Amino acid sequence: MKEILSDVERWREAGEQVVVATVVATRRSAPRPVGASLAISESGALCGSVSGGCVESDVFVEAQTVLETGEPKLLSYGISDDEAWSVGLPCGGEIDVFVERVE
Repeated sequence: MKEILSDVERWREAGEQVVVATVVATRRSAPRPVGASLAISESGALCGSVSGGCVESDVFVEAQTVLETGEPKLLSYGISDDEAWSVGLPCGGEIDVFVERVE
């Protein structure tokens, strides 16, 4: 979370709404640990990471809804280790990501 704080503060000071997505659970192999965070500003700027790039684009799309509605979301992503290797991904496993607007 520390890695995103300065950007979140700067965006908020500029009057932008901000959404923070945080890894809240992992199962099996996961690219980022519990607590890893991705911040998304109203203007579409990003900082941090919840998956090392595997699911950030979908989290970005879901974050737009959270920005609009203010309703938080719990997202789950996963793929079996065997499926992951067959499509060239370095890890399988599952992650749960909580997405909420910063108030």
